[in-house]
Amino acid sequence: MQAARLRAVGEMRVETVDRPVPGPGELLVRVRGAGLCGSDRHMFHGEYPTALPVTLGHEFCGTVEAVGESAGRIPVGTLVTVDPNIACGYCPACRAGRPNLCHNLVAIGVFRDGGFADYVVVPEAQAFALPADLPPHRGAFSEPLACCLHGLDVARIRPGDSVAVLGGGVIGLLMVQLARLAGAETVVLSTRQVARRRLALDLGATHAVDPAAGDLVAAIAGPGGIAPDGVDVVLECAGVPDTFRQSIAIARRGGAVVVFGVMAQGTTVAVEPFDLLFRELRLEGAYLNPMTHARAARMVASDALELDRLVTRTIPLADLPAALAGGPEQGEVKTIITPG
Repeated sequence: MQAARLRAVGEMRVETVDRPVPGPGELLVRVRGAGLCGSDRHMFHGEYPTALPVTLGHEFCGTVEAVGESAGRIPVGTLVTVDPNIACGYCPACRAGRPNLCHNLVAIGVFRDGGFADYVVVPEAQAFALPADLPPHRGAFSEPLACCLHGLDVARIRPGDSVAVLGGGVIGLLMVQLARLAGAETVVLSTRQVARRRLALDLGATHAVDPAAGDLVAAIAGPGGIAPDGVDVVLECAGVPDTFRQSIAIARRGGAVVVFGVMAQGTTVAVEPFDLLFRELRLEGAYLNPMTHARAARMVASDALELDRLVTRTIPLADLPAALAGGPEQGEVKTIITPG
């Protein structure tokens, strides 16, 4: 079979490897669609910890081809999505009900071989059934959607709230839709790319602003801004220092800032503690998808979100190394890889 193997920082090759064999409690999944994530690019460039060599790909869905001993809850032929984050179940974080903070977390597509391949072996406990007629590219959205749902849980958006989403990539555009479903009255998306701003408005944003067009803080939270005195919730989805600083500045007194975008390890941003104290801001991170993958699978199956318009391009596995090395295309939202 073919697999896209990250051999070293900046070095990925599509190679012929042996098809994996499912062990006890495992499933062999034929990958039907896999999403290219910003974290994959971070791993490619050595900005995010990963095992080497490894087959990347943590956003994927596929069909169960074989089951290992003691597996079989999910029958052969079932279309499944896979939660890539395998928690140990017994460390202090797991016992506290926070498996995303597991001390022994092993992620598929990060520390063990993932979905940028024709086949992948996964623990059956990590798999969730999808409708047989669901287009595979939609199933591949389950993992990023699960992470977004955790972000919404952390944000605690209430009906009537004002929300600013900084970053217009796939996460930002999913967050726009989820914020509206949560009852937010005002949803502002900030992104430099005009195509993404137009798409955000189509997907439910009430406002879409260009941070390069002027003072973003004044445009959103200034006296004549969209939400004078600030918004109730800021979702930082870009993962760059500028948007982190803007997030703090546009939150209202008593508001919340949820850090969701992934910055390269070692990046630092200056924060004024007195400002956090004086305005009593709630500043929290939202990491991975603790117990939200099943909810995401149900949501993908229910057609509650517009996912098709988020797919910018579909490429074969052979084109993946170039796509990673070349960086995102202008206007790119989500690239789907179709092995085989």
